[in-house]
Amino acid sequence: MLTPSRARAAWIVALLADGIQIGLAPFTGALSTWVDKPLDVVVMIALWRLLGWHWVLLPSFLVELVPYVEVAPTWTLAVWLATRRSRDKAIETTKS
Repeated sequence: MLTPSRARAAWIVALLADGIQIGLAPFTGALSTWVDKPLDVVVMIALWRLLGWHWVLLPSFLVELVPYVEVAPTWTLAVWLATRRSRDKAIETTKS
């Protein structure tokens, strides 16, 4: 079960990873591949551990492997898609 603290940690990991990738892109240029790919592997493992397996993590990881597309905030989108249903369920249980 996804707890609020795990969801919050996943959001932090995703936002930091996307921020680092977007922020370093102008400075590293072609070398961003050597910086981004290990970061993507670490982020994938971290999000998998925090959120459990979710289908949206795999396409996000594959998109991050494409050069110049990696600056799109796919990790943040993946966390949003993975946590939106659990957030809605938590809201429903508090209303009941």
